Amino acid sequence: MDNKKARKYEVVKWIVVFAIGACTGLVGLFVDFFVRLFSHLKFSIVEKSVEACTEKGCLALSLLELLAFNMTFIFIASVLVLIEPVAAGSGIPEIKCYLNGVKIPGIVRLRTFVCKAVGVLFTVAGGLFVGKEGPMIHSGAIVGAGLPQFQSITFKKIRFNFPYFRTDRDKRDFVSAGAAAGVAAAFGAPIGGTLFSLEEGSSFWNQELTWKVLFCSMSATFTLNFFRSGILYNSWGSFQLPGLLNFGEFKCSDSDKKCHLWTAVDLAFFVVMGIFGGLLGALFNCLNKRLAKYRMRNVHPKAKFVRVLESLLVTMVTTIVLFVASMTLGECRDLSSPTNTDNATHVSNSEDVNSTIKTFFCPNKTYNDMATLFFNPQEVAIHQLFHQDSTFSPVSLSIFFVLYFLLACWTYGISVPSGLFVPSLLCGAAYGRLVANILKTYIGMDHVYSGTFALVGAASFLGGVVRMTISLTVILIESTNEITYGLPIMITLMVAKWTGDFFNKGIYDIHIMLRGVPLLEWETEVEMDKLTASDIMEPNLTYVYPHTRIQSLVSILRTTVYHAFPVVTENRGNEKEFMKGNVLISNNIRFKKSSILTRAGEQRRRSQSMKSYPSSELRNVCDELAGTEQAEEAEDMLQQMLERRHVPYPNLYPDQSPSEEWTMEERFRPLTFHGLILRSQLVNLLIRGVCYAENQSSATQPRLSYTEMTEDYPRYPDIHDLDLALLNPRMIVDVAPYMNPCPYTVSPNTRVSQVFNLFRTMGLRHLPVVNAVGEIVGIITRHNLTHEFLLAKLRQHCITI
Repeated sequence: MDNKKARKYEVVKWIVVFAIGACTGLVGLFVDFFVRLFSHLKFSIVEKSVEACTEKGCLALSLLELLAFNMTFIFIASVLVLIEPVAAGSGIPEIKCYLNGVKIPGIVRLRTFVCKAVGVLFTVAGGLFVGKEGPMIHSGAIVGAGLPQFQSITFKKIRFNFPYFRTDRDKRDFVSAGAAAGVAAAFGAPIGGTLFSLEEGSSFWNQELTWKVLFCSMSATFTLNFFRSGILYNSWGSFQLPGLLNFGEFKCSDSDKKCHLWTAVDLAFFVVMGIFGGLLGALFNCLNKRLAKYRMRNVHPKAKFVRVLESLLVTMVTTIVLFVASMTLGECRDLSSPTNTDNATHVSNSEDVNSTIKTFFCPNKTYNDMATLFFNPQEVAIHQLFHQDSTFSPVSLSIFFVLYFLLACWTYGISVPSGLFVPSLLCGAAYGRLVANILKTYIGMDHVYSGTFALVGAASFLGGVVRMTISLTVILIESTNEITYGLPIMITLMVAKWTGDFFNKGIYDIHIMLRGVPLLEWETEVEMDKLTASDIMEPNLTYVYPHTRIQSLVSILRTTVYHAFPVVTENRGNEKEFMKGNVLISNNIRFKKSSILTRAGEQRRRSQSMKSYPSSELRNVCDELAGTEQAEEAEDMLQQMLERRHVPYPNLYPDQSPSEEWTMEERFRPLTFHGLILRSQLVNLLIRGVCYAENQSSATQPRLSYTEMTEDYPRYPDIHDLDLALLNPRMIVDVAPYMNPCPYTVSPNTRVSQVFNLFRTMGLRHLPVVNAVGEIVGIITRHNLTHEFLLAKLRQHCITI
């Protein structure tokens, strides 16, 4: 690629990043609009029914109306998840895995996007204790993955000739940008979105990617802000609503001279709140983990409609609990009115906080505190706890916290699109408001600002559940638009994370672990450096040769599931091998006998699985090279290298075949490593008929361009789709022009920490282990670097010592 094409490529990349952000903002607008529409329709009808039935004594009818609304909405959401099961949950664990380098089938497909975006609006409108922020992150990631491809697997007719961004690395970069845009649209926090993508997602990061992700987040935030401000306030061109969830302005009343947002004395209480928030978060995660295991054993194996029934059961119980609690457990509290209109705080949609109170069964100028929290959208309830000057009863707050905690824990994991941010914030806000009430009432700390303690409580509980620090701190600061809250929020989140980490992992990591996904942490433990690459590598190699018959390639591809294969030649000229006890010594590199037996088994399996083999698997040194290898030791080594560089790979000997009478030493040859080739590349070469006859030169083989090789990305054809009748099994494929001749490699003696850092930071999938003389002795994949695998190898290493 020349400089002109590189500049064009960069310009197109910036345009695509902007488009991803704008589209993610429009998705947020779509979800928010219909959630507001359905919620307003439901609550207006039910509230009128409650007011009418209070006098007539027909509250059961009001409950049935609320049940009908909620169960209908949840039924639609559950059916959408049946269509695409990956759409269930928040999607954050799956996107975290994807950005970590693990491909989960269907996670970024268009069908998943439709089911997720439509399903989450019905789930939130259906009254379950879930949020739409997590699914927004997943939806943004899908936009980032699909938009640059200009094609769809679900709708095959959607296909444009767009030759850019046909690599996994480009796709991961765009998914990082889309996930950050989802956070920015959800919270109005573009910087927090960028840090979220950095902290929780991508394993490979650089300065250029940082700028693009931040630009994408800004695009999402201001696109959503522009349209929401215009639609809700008819003020097009103004930017008044930066995100789907905004905490409003925290401000003390001018009439209360003792009030301060927070003081240095309050920091001690914030630390204690962080400790209890971490404990509550750990308890939440523990209970949810047990529920998830129960669902995996008893719900998921059954028929699909059982999942729908579970969702409807949770909806029915949740609806009955909130209705009964609102009608029977609430207390009538006096409503305070601000003396100066300049001091009145506003919710994100600029409606006065007092306009969202519920007065069920309460006289004039009083409100039902329990109904105000349960019979409002969750975002409105959060604003009530943050900004309502009137007090909530400690008993009501305690009951609300317990009920919400248990029901939210039960809800997360059912088969509906659901987020966890807003339920955690609301639950924590009730906990913080309860602490503020206790300090004011029983300790006499009149200077305490209840909104600050509600915010700190929300941060502590959310931090104890998800265990995020940097990104969550910035997200909350941007949502409050109050930089002075930076220190309290940061301290609270750090303490909550440290406390929770004593007991278990974050909720997303727990669900990743339950699914058995090989997620790589940021770094390995210090004691893992007792191991080296040779201790954790896979010595049983499945490899191909530079010139290989079609029959051999088909056999290898159909009998293995590996995604890459080393390209090797057998270095028969350096056969200086001998057995000494149970160890084979070759070129000063020690191999365990089990590895030799495995290699011999591999050779035997191949010879039995096909009638003929390509000659390179039998004799890999041509006559000219053989003469060079037998030269006197005094001959100049540099001269030998110069002579061999024009013949990098040996010729073929079609009439040779492996002999069952070969000894172990004859079967086990040092394998000279030349590069890596992907399964998708081999299948592409076979389907396109890229090969040559044995009586021809490899120069007669057709050549494919990079565009042709990546034309089917990301859904390459499968080897089982290959029509063998169209291929001559005796034809030979020269894979050398298409392999990666210089992949990252490590020495067998490299420490595990170095191997881990190289693998993770460079976003690798395969890491060959090559000794000092260029022979491949093993390969390291993601599985070999998981914590469980390393721990098992460490135990084995300690036992051996």
